[in-house]
Amino acid sequence: MKAFIKNLFTNTANKIAKPLAGLVMAAIVLLGATTSVMAAGLMTPVDSSKPALSIKSHHVNVTIEDGYAVTEVDQTFSNPHQQDLEATYSFPVPEKGVVSEFTIWIDGKPVIGEVLEKQKAQQLYEEEKAAGRDAGLTAKVKHYRFEVKVSPVRAQQDARIRLVYMQAADIDNSMGRYVYPLEEGETDDQANAFWSYDPVVKEDFSFNVNLRSGYPVNGVRLPQHAQAVVTQSNPQEWSVSLGSNNTVDTLKQTHVEEVATPTQESTGTLAEDLIKAIKNKPISNNEIAALESGETTSANNPTSTAAATLDKDIVMYWRLAPNLPGSIDLVTHREQGAKRGTFMMTLTPGDDLAKIEEGRDWAFVLDMSGSMSGKYQTMVDGVQRAIGGLNAQDRFQIILFDNAVEDLTQSTWINATPENVIHWSNALAATGPRGGTNIYAGLSKALNNLDADRTGAIVLVTDGEANVGVTEKKEFLKLMAGHDVRLFTAVMGNGANRPLLNAMTEVSNGFAVSVSNSDDISGKIREFTSKVTHQAMHDVELDISGIKTADMTPEKITSLYRGQQLVVFGHYWGSGDANVELKAKVSGENKSYKTRFAFPENETSNPEIERLWAYAKIQGLKKQIDYLGSDADFKSAVIDIAVENSLVTDYTSMIVMRDEQFEAHGIERKNKARVAKEQKAKTQRAQAPVQSRRADTSQPAFTSNRSSHGGGGGGAFNPLMLLPFVVFAVYRRKKGGFIEENKRVKN
Repeated sequence: MKAFIKNLFTNTANKIAKPLAGLVMAAIVLLGATTSVMAAGLMTPVDSSKPALSIKSHHVNVTIEDGYAVTEVDQTFSNPHQQDLEATYSFPVPEKGVVSEFTIWIDGKPVIGEVLEKQKAQQLYEEEKAAGRDAGLTAKVKHYRFEVKVSPVRAQQDARIRLVYMQAADIDNSMGRYVYPLEEGETDDQANAFWSYDPVVKEDFSFNVNLRSGYPVNGVRLPQHAQAVVTQSNPQEWSVSLGSNNTVDTLKQTHVEEVATPTQESTGTLAEDLIKAIKNKPISNNEIAALESGETTSANNPTSTAAATLDKDIVMYWRLAPNLPGSIDLVTHREQGAKRGTFMMTLTPGDDLAKIEEGRDWAFVLDMSGSMSGKYQTMVDGVQRAIGGLNAQDRFQIILFDNAVEDLTQSTWINATPENVIHWSNALAATGPRGGTNIYAGLSKALNNLDADRTGAIVLVTDGEANVGVTEKKEFLKLMAGHDVRLFTAVMGNGANRPLLNAMTEVSNGFAVSVSNSDDISGKIREFTSKVTHQAMHDVELDISGIKTADMTPEKITSLYRGQQLVVFGHYWGSGDANVELKAKVSGENKSYKTRFAFPENETSNPEIERLWAYAKIQGLKKQIDYLGSDADFKSAVIDIAVENSLVTDYTSMIVMRDEQFEAHGIERKNKARVAKEQKAKTQRAQAPVQSRRADTSQPAFTSNRSSHGGGGGGAFNPLMLLPFVVFAVYRRKKGGFIEENKRVKN
C-alpha cells in the first residue's frame, strides 16, 4: 500500500497541467493542503518579540439539548521561556454565542471569573498584574473576537484556562447546524499582522458533542471531518467524537481508498480520479514520507507530529426524522418560591406556504475584497449553484465590489437560461479577491438597477466588514428602508459584521444565512432556495394571554420564511394555562394559529435559559442603540442585565483574580454560584431520559407537518448547475453521506 501511495502521488499528481474548470470546492478536502486563513486558539505573549506559547492540549465538549448548545473549551498552554509572561488568547465570536464562564487554574485550583463593567474590570486586572498576582480578563473586541488576557504565565510552566459559551440552537427545515469556529475572519488587518499562524495542538486534542433531541434524529454529518466517530444510542441521543488519532491512516482511508471504489459518475482511471480529487495539488516529498511513516503533518512544519491543527471550522449537521408535525416547544426556569419565571418558546410552523410561480429578478451583490481570500471560492461555488437553480422565468445580475463596484453583467438583466447560466458562471469564476470592502456602493448599484415592473430581490454575499466609503450602520439601514425590496444575505466567515447584516435584512423583511468554508454548499443553497421559492409570513405577531408575560424578545417579529423557527424569550408571572396565538399575513391574507397549554409553577432543569434571555434582551437593546445612536440609558440597561446574568458584552468583561482578592474588593461571586447551579442541572439532565419539550400536544397549533429538506421542498433545482461540480459530487459521496440510524460508523 505504501508503494502504491508513493507511486500514485509522485508519478501522477504532479503531472497535471491545468486545474479542472469549476472545481472550486475540492480545495476543502485536499490531502495535506493548508489554507491562508488564521486559526483561533493561540496564546500570544504581549511582548511581540517572543514566539507564541504552544497549545499543549485543546479539549472541547458540546452539549446540544432543549433548543440550545453549551460549549466548554479547556486548553493548556506551555510557556517555554525563561521568564514569566503576560499573554493574550483570541477566538472568534460564535454566532449567537455569549461567554458565560472564564476559569483560570491558580495554584492547581480552578477560579471562576466574575462580570463587571468593562473599565472597572480592566482597572482591576491592571492592578493585579502590577502586584504580580495571578489574574485574567475576558473582553469582547467589536463584533468578531473575544480576547483573553492572562498574567502571569509562569516561566517554563503550563497555563490552563476554560471558556464556556452558550447559544440558541440553529434548526432550519428540520436540519440542525452547529459550528465550532476556528477560522479567524481576516477582516481586521492589524490583527492579521499580530497573530501567529501556527495553530498546532502539540499533545492532546478532543472534540465531543452530546446531542439530545426532543424529536427523533435520523442522521448526523460532519462534512469536512470525515474521521469523526458518530454513535447513536437511540433516535434521540447521538454523540460525536474527534480525537488525537487523526493520523494519515485516516486521511488515506478518506482520500485514497475512497477513490479506489469509483462511483457510477466516475469515468476516469483511478489515477485520473485521484488527480481530480486533489485539484492539481502536488504532494510534497515530506507529505509522502508522512504517509509512509503514519505521522501527521502540521501546517508550518510538515515533518513534525501533532495532535491536531486548529485551522478549520468544525461544522456538524443533524437531520430530524421526516414528517414531524409543526409544533410549539416550551422550556422554562423558575426557582421554588420565585415570583417570576423565564421561558424560551420555539415555534416551528407547519409547511403550508405555497410555491411562488411567477418570475423574479435577482441581483447578486458579491464581496471581492481582500478579506474574502480564504472564502472567495466557496462564495463562487454557492452563487454558481444559486444561479443554476433559478426558474426559467427569472432574471439575474451579478455585481461585484471591493473599493469600487464592478458591474459584471453591465446593468443588464440576464434570462436564466441554461446557456446564460453556464456563461456567467464561468465569467464569475474568472474573477478574484482584491482591495477593500465598499458594501454600500455595491448595494446602491443593485438598488438603482431594479426594474419597477417586476418583483426583485437582492442576494448579498460578504464577510461584512465595511471599511471603504459609507460605513455607518445607520446609513445602511436608511438605504434599505428606502426601497421596497427583500435583502437576503449569505454571511461568510467568523469575522463577519453580523449585527450590520442581520439588521439590514430585518429592515427589508429578508433573512440572513451563515456560511462557513466547512459547510455543505449544496445544502446551504437548498436551504436558501427553499425560502425564496415559497411564500413567507409577514407582519408576524405572537400573543400570549391567560398569564402575565413581559420582557419578550424579539420585541418585533418581521417575517418567517419556510422552514424557519421562531424563538421567543420572556418572563412570566403566575402559572397555569395560557392562550397562545401566532398571527401573520401570507400574500396579504390573514393567518392565525392558536393553542393552549400550561406554564409551570416551578421548573429548575434548565437554568441556562436565564442567560439566553439576557443575551437576547441585550441584542434588542443594542439594536436600539444602533437605530437611535449611543444612548446612556440603553447602555446602562445592557450593563445591568449583563452583570446580573454574568455575560461578556461590548460593555462588560469577566475578571479572574485570587479568591481573597474578590473578597478584598467586595465582589459578589454571582457567576460562581450560577455556574454551580448550571453544572448541577446539566448533570441531572444527563442522567435522565431525553424529554420532549412540546407544549401543544393536546391542542396542536399547526395542522400540517413542518418543512424538511427530506420533503423535497428545496424549490427548482436545475441539474445543469451541478455540471461544474461533478468531480466534487463523485469524491464526496462516500464520506459525505449522513450516518444513518442504528449504525456506529467511523466515516
